[in-house]
Amino acid sequence: MTETILSLSDVRLSLDGNAGRVDILHGITLAVARGETLGLVGPSGSGKSSLLMLMGGLERATGGRIEALGHDLTAMGEDALARFRRDHMGVVFQSFHLIPTMTALENVATPLELAGAPDAFDRARAELAAVGLSLRADHYPSQMSGGEQQRVALARASVTRPAILLADEPTGNLDEANGAAIVDLLFDLRDRHGATLILVTHSQELAARCDRVIRLRDGRLVAPDAAAPGAREAAE
Repeated sequence: MTETILSLSDVRLSLDGNAGRVDILHGITLAVARGETLGLVGPSGSGKSSLLMLMGGLERATGGRIEALGHDLTAMGEDALARFRRDHMGVVFQSFHLIPTMTALENVATPLELAGAPDAFDRARAELAAVGLSLRADHYPSQMSGGEQQRVALARASVTRPAILLADEPTGNLDEANGAAIVDLLFDLRDRHGATLILVTHSQELAARCDRVIRLRDGRLVAPDAAAPGAREAAE
């Protein structure tokens, strides 16, 4: 029987803006299996990134329930959520989010140091080697190209061996060649570490490599969580 690693039940998100309260997500219900690769696609403003942030506990749902690895994320405080992400999740953003005053090695080692790992720098070096950046370990983000910075971000997200890997438009700021290389690395990391991969993308090629694709429009699922694993769907 397939094990569910992440589930959302009637999840809603509303935010207060200058024009009043805005409903971002409306009653999202879906389940993600352990080891599955799930693509989130849809037009700009459809709620894809907001949904990913809820899954990672980086945004608070205003209704419904989110469970990951048997833990209720909606009931956790901020400190508990931060520890849970540190121990079980890796997140890759479109804009890299590297710490500019740290070298590539220090950026990758940071989550391990926060977890108290005694071999943080050895493991960080190994992860940089896995993404082809052994020779850039002592370089700062400003000394690296966009593609190299995203490789560092991938290494940082995967160095803790997370059960769930979240990626928000991981190729959005890269040219075609660098984007293709990052996609290959992302799926290689998934295969090597056995992580469940959930990603937001506008790329048809990237969506086509997912086991399943969920489409959103106006904050609602239009390709419901009934699609069979292994089905392929083109992104918009």
